[in-house]
Amino acid sequence: MRPAVVVVGLDCLQGLQSARVLAAAGLAVVGIMKDAAHYAAATRVCHRIVVADTGGPGLVDRLEELGPGFADPPVLLPCQDKNVLIVSRERERLARWYRLALAPHETVETLLDKASFHAYALAAGLPVPDTHVLGDRADAEAAAQALTYPAILKPSVRLREWSRHTRTKALIADGPDELLAHYDRFAPWAEVLLAQQLIRGGDRNHVTCNAYFDRDGEAAVVFTTRKVRQWPPRTGQACASEEVRDDAAVDLTMRVFGGIGYHGLAYLETKRDEVTGEYAIIEANVGRPTGRSASAEAAGVPLLYTMYCDAVGLPLPSGRVQRFGPTIWVHTVRDLQAAAHHWRRGELDVMDWWRSVQGPRAHAIASRDDPRPFLRAVLTALRERGAVRDAPATGAVPPEPPVPPVPPVPPVATPAAGPG
Repeated sequence: MRPAVVVVGLDCLQGLQSARVLAAAGLAVVGIMKDAAHYAAATRVCHRIVVADTGGPGLVDRLEELGPGFADPPVLLPCQDKNVLIVSRERERLARWYRLALAPHETVETLLDKASFHAYALAAGLPVPDTHVLGDRADAEAAAQALTYPAILKPSVRLREWSRHTRTKALIADGPDELLAHYDRFAPWAEVLLAQQLIRGGDRNHVTCNAYFDRDGEAAVVFTTRKVRQWPPRTGQACASEEVRDDAAVDLTMRVFGGIGYHGLAYLETKRDEVTGEYAIIEANVGRPTGRSASAEAAGVPLLYTMYCDAVGLPLPSGRVQRFGPTIWVHTVRDLQAAAHHWRRGELDVMDWWRSVQGPRAHAIASRDDPRPFLRAVLTALRERGAVRDAPATGAVPPEPPVPPVPPVPPVATPAAGPG
């Protein structure tokens, strides 16, 4: 029998997708989530769902409680930055009970924190946008005068305090006054902010590379996509993407992760300047799957299963080379929002949108075999829309209406069969 997988952060997009991918590979999946009202709680792919504080020290205590219940140490898969940091810091406590594919902690912290990553990229001669690290108001004032606009403002690490107040990933400023206004409003929610030049170009200029580096630091899987649309506009996350061959993005990924003995899941987002044609690194994600990890599996490239096999010492699966087919990844709810935005601005018509989502599709939430999360997500989106419309303009996230708790699920049982 093969070891199970413990997905930490089931209550996020990449957590649900990872649980589905690994369950489809014949593995027993245990999901850990903080928010029992999240749409992912409705999934039926997990053998067990555990509620725990996935962003605090209680996570490790809960994992230690669960550890003795597994016949064979399972693979631990953190799915959010906050999970990665906690698991990485406490890896010695967890090593008795779990298997983990993760780079040394110093490497994880360097690459995950946007300020330290920027310093690393500069030292390594990697192309990055003009970036200013803001520790206080004086730094913000200096950056406001030095930057070329438009510019963006974002937290160095987007953790609990930031997420408690806003779902905004980054803010656009079209001039110095707007940048300082953003800083004054959002600075209390982050220890360090970054002000960065916005690279010129549309959504399709964003090319991302998902990869897995094995225990020897070799790239066992490389998979590239580009954004078709993102939500929110200009600074959001992909809501539709497509496979693309882009050697420049792959080369940057190898330069970032390949020379430091990196181990684990890796992700690099790049953007090509529409005027100069030059690439700049936007951000890196480390030690966890991303929203578009599932598109690799849909295209027949076993990204997450390769990570699993490497972690447990099994032969790596075949078919790990991307064939650059027509696979489309779509977050239906967000893509409809993005399409409506561009339609109102005269930038997209109905037929253009329809053509952009044709072909073999991987859905972010929707699933024919596991439909309940999508249905709950749609209901939640409708409720949130009403709450946002009725809420005062404070920037705070309105609370979601209560949803029935997760029903009991049977204990984990590890199946023996699966793909080779």
